[in-house]
Amino acid sequence: MDFEELGIEGVHLVTPRVFDDPRGAFLELFVGDRLAGATGRPMDVAQVNCSVSRRGTIRGIHLTASPPGEAKYVTCVSGAIVDVVVDVRVGSPTYGASLAIPLDDRRRQAVYIADGLGHGFAAVSDTAVVTYLCDSVYTPAKAISINPLDPRLALPWPAMDDVVLSDKDRDAPSLAQTEALGVLPRYADLRARTPVSSRA
Repeated sequence: MDFEELGIEGVHLVTPRVFDDPRGAFLELFVGDRLAGATGRPMDVAQVNCSVSRRGTIRGIHLTASPPGEAKYVTCVSGAIVDVVVDVRVGSPTYGASLAIPLDDRRRQAVYIADGLGHGFAAVSDTAVVTYLCDSVYTPAKAISINPLDPRLALPWPAMDDVVLSDKDRDAPSLAQTEALGVLPRYADLRARTPVSSRA
């Protein structure tokens, strides 16, 4: 299992070793101590979610106010998606920056997304099944949504003929509006709570 930190602090691409044989394939999808060792961020799984989306669906951008915050470990177990992570930590040196990460059921990679980062994805196969391991239980009162089509944010979504959004995501505020509400996590506060090992 290989871990690669991407261009935003707290975002890691996880590439498992896949064992193929005539029966099919086997892989270790998540190993907590290896994740903690590679990222310096222990993750105790509190909830596992699964979503099924049709082609053209965009889900996000979502995060949980901190505290409690929420780290995620995301993989596409069937089909293909483009996973999008955006830094919405006020005061972060990469505030507003985003990444587009292809995930599919061939390479079977995963993305670790630290607390405080916004997350969403677009389904680019006919059907995409995505699982999320989360380190906190969903708390509706702490949920934050940012409009995935915010023109100033200009997220790197794939080209799609027919974009499908929930009413909640379509009506969500822009990043600037969300920041003005004072609900976004502060980079300095998250750094103060991050285990020392992650700053090595």
